[in-house]
Amino acid sequence: MSDTIEKDKFVSLTYTITDESGDVLEYTDVPVTLVYGRDNQVIEKIAQALQGRQQGDELQVSLSPEEGFGDYLQELTFIDDIDNVPQEFRHIGAEVEFQNDHGESKLFRVTRIEDGKLTVDGNHPFAGKTVTYNIHITEVRNASAEEIANGVTTQSSLH
Repeated sequence: MSDTIEKDKFVSLTYTITDESGDVLEYTDVPVTLVYGRDNQVIEKIAQALQGRQQGDELQVSLSPEEGFGDYLQELTFIDDIDNVPQEFRHIGAEVEFQNDHGESKLFRVTRIEDGKLTVDGNHPFAGKTVTYNIHITEVRNASAEEIANGVTTQSSLH
């Protein structure tokens, strides 16, 4: 019998994220790895859907904005004259980190450049969207003591 996903199992998976129209928002064929049930901050609904699954399983998990990436907040969008923006940030997709008066920092992305104006947006790119994770579990096994102690999570949109 193959291993099933439970606490302290090493899990490797690939996924595609689609929007409500079926358009692909993100795709990874490089496996994402994690030790299940440890402090890896996997989105709760995805963690629940993985529980009890096995290597080779495929599943779909739909997330509303509340379950996934939050509502789109217009107040996190700012427009400025392009002349006020350093040259290295004058392209779509540029990322800049801003810090507020309390020392909290937030990442903003350049989303539009038009008519001498530049728009930055602090919302997650999937904010306000219902998204579906199409997950393929590529490996499930017992995690080693080192993996449990150090974690093996790779950066992904599962968080």
